[in-house]
Formats: sequence, structure tokens, C-alpha cells
Amino acid sequence: MFIINDTRYLNMINIVIIGNSAAALSALESLRSHDPYSRITLISKEEGPAYSRVLLPYYLRKKVPYSNLFIRSPEYYRLMKVETHFGNPVRQIDIHLGILRLEDGTVIDYDRLLIATGACPVMPRIHNLAGPGVFHLWTLRDAENIEPLLCPGKRALILGSGFVALQAAWAAKSRGLDVTIFELMQRIMPKALDEQGARVLHRRIAGYGVDVYTGIITEGIDRKRGGGIKVFPKGYPSLDADIIIVAAGVHPNIEFIENTGIEMDRGILVGQGMESSVQGIYAAGDVASGPTFLGEAHAVHALWPTAVEHGKIAGANMAGKESVYRGSLNMNVAEMFGITVASMGLFQYEKDLEEYQHSNPGNGTYLKVLLRNRKPVGAVLLGSPEDVNIFGALRPLILRKTGALGGGDLLRDVMENKVLFRKLTA
Repeated sequence: MFIINDTRYLNMINIVIIGNSAAALSALESLRSHDPYSRITLISKEEGPAYSRVLLPYYLRKKVPYSNLFIRSPEYYRLMKVETHFGNPVRQIDIHLGILRLEDGTVIDYDRLLIATGACPVMPRIHNLAGPGVFHLWTLRDAENIEPLLCPGKRALILGSGFVALQAAWAAKSRGLDVTIFELMQRIMPKALDEQGARVLHRRIAGYGVDVYTGIITEGIDRKRGGGIKVFPKGYPSLDADIIIVAAGVHPNIEFIENTGIEMDRGILVGQGMESSVQGIYAAGDVASGPTFLGEAHAVHALWPTAVEHGKIAGANMAGKESVYRGSLNMNVAEMFGITVASMGLFQYEKDLEEYQHSNPGNGTYLKVLLRNRKPVGAVLLGSPEDVNIFGALRPLILRKTGALGGGDLLRDVMENKVLFRKLTA
């Protein structure tokens, strides 16, 4: 009889990761840094290797070549000693037997499981919307389908005005299309900018010849013979379009875990170790609803940096190394229509917050910092790429809960980026 005495192999377990983007890759690398020996299986409904969703609008603008979209090579998975199942999504989890069933019938057992399946776009309830000429901008396949249609003189309608929507609008405009934006809410970017920031950006977009309509309800569309789409907004004349890009929000990919006993509320509920309500099952990234740095027990922050942080913590805990997540801090940064747009932490005014603003109508820049007890808790910025250095200095102050804002002269210097937040530390 052959007896294994090497504890490295005696402690081997079966680990399964569902997903192949920021959270999944971060977890894989964290796992392997702590556990080089256990069997790891990675499952993805998309074909590999991994690509950057963040770069898709830049590809459509011809700022990034197709080959640069990929953030991992096929060789990477072999070097990480991970078995892959690409293009074969999970259809069912049996938490009692500890198995997964894939779309093609494959059954995979696990000891510990990470769900990092991300999110998928919402299709609004607009009559006849789904069909030819209507796209999302969420996956690599979406970008591949949209790219050849971005021809000068064509007409694009963007439904939504979040970061993805406005990046899509900017890509279409930069490719010579006639672009219109429809937003259901009363201002653009309602979940990422305050009212003043939204006004500044709205004017900026309009200055590029893009028609922006807010507070608008789209009742339905008709597809015309020979091509083209007619759109019917409530209270407005009909609009002709050649392509519609829908970016009206996302929801987590959690359909396959229904009736499993895993607790959910706009995502899989996880604690500070990224473990779900079921022992041995973890979640990370856009699919996870976890603690935030500002004190919320559960919130979904669908951000790349948050996904990376989630994955690192989940991977360490799955490897048996106790690791605690301090909580996510929402931060969005994007460049569009010749200006950098960013928000972080709390950016809407509340009664217990102090608010400092600086704006320059001449060049359309704007910065607001919110403080609680004289310590920064959030900010909004519209400015140059260099101005984002302010956020780089502000973020650690928020995370450390330190720093105090002084007088008006210092504020003005900071807002104009002459000095950074090193002077804000108490």
C-alpha cells in the first residue's frame, strides 16, 4: 500500500471558480499564492481567455487594438495549474451533494466554491425593443457586433446615461455617427454624479453635437422594411435610428442559484470573509452584495477595483488563510467627450455633511468634496486626466478616515490642483 505522508498533498481540496474576469482572476491568483497544490477548476459561460470589459469602448473608438483587449493569455491558465471549462455555463448547483451541473451535462464536484459570475445588462420593457439593430455594450461579442456598424452618417440612439451608456455615445460620436441619448430620469448619470456635475457634463456633451433628452419615456419601436428603426418617445416626435445601444443598468447573474438556500438581495449576501450564507460557498465581484467602507452591511459596487479586492479576500479565505474585507469604496473614473468624469464615496449632499465646491464655467471643470466632521467622505470631479490625481490622494484619506479640510484659500488651491491632499492631513 502507498501511503502519502506529505501534508501538502493531504490537505488538497477541490476548488471551483465560476467566472473569468476581475474577481475570478484575482481569487485564482490569491488562491495559488497560498495553495499551490489543490485542484482548481474555472468555469465561464464566455470563451476564454479573459478580456477587459473596461476597454471595450476604447476599442470601438479605435484607441485600443483588438488584441490588447485580452488581459490573460491561454498559457496563463496552464501556468496557474487550473482546469478550464470555457463557453459552458453552470446550470445548477446542488449544495447538499457539493456538485455543479454544466450546460453540456458535465458534473463537477467541489469542496469550496467561488461564484464570480458578474452581472448582465437589463433590457427595458419597451415594446418591440429586442431584435435586430439593438445591442448592449457589455461583452466582447457585443463590441464585435457593434464595431462594423459604426459608420459615419449613421444614426445611433443610446438608451441610458450611466458610464457605459455615455462611453458608447462617445464612441459612436467619435466614429462620425449622429448620436441621441434618452435618459428616463430627470438628469444624466443619476447614480454617479450630483446635480451640478450632471449639468456640467450635459452641457459638455451637447457641445459635441449630441442630443440629450432627460425625463423621457420610450414607448416602443418599429423596424422599417429595408432597414432602420423608428423610435416612439412619449410626448415627442418619433426618431429614426440605424442602431440602438441599450445601457439601462445591470443585474447580477444569479439565476442558477435560485432555490439553493444561498441568501440573496440584489446579489449574493456575503460577510467580511466573502463567504455566503452557505458554508464553503463564496461570492465576489458584481454578483456579490458585501460590506462597504461607509458602514453598509450589504451593497453591490459593480466596479473593477472592488471585484479585484473581493477576489483577493475570497481566494485567501478559500485557501484557509483568514482574511477580512474592510469594505468597498465606490469610485468611478472615465474619460469621455474630452473630459475626465469621476465620483467616489458619498457625492450627494446630506444634512450632516459639509460641502466645498470649485467650478470653472470657462473650461467646464468642476470639483466637489464632501466632509463629515471635517474629514472627507466623497467627491465629484469633472476635469483633465491629471486632475484625477486629486482622487488618488483623497481615497486613502477616506479609507483611513483621516484628514481635515482647512480654510478657503487651501480649498481653492486644492480645487485648482496646485497642491494635493497631503495638506489636508490633520
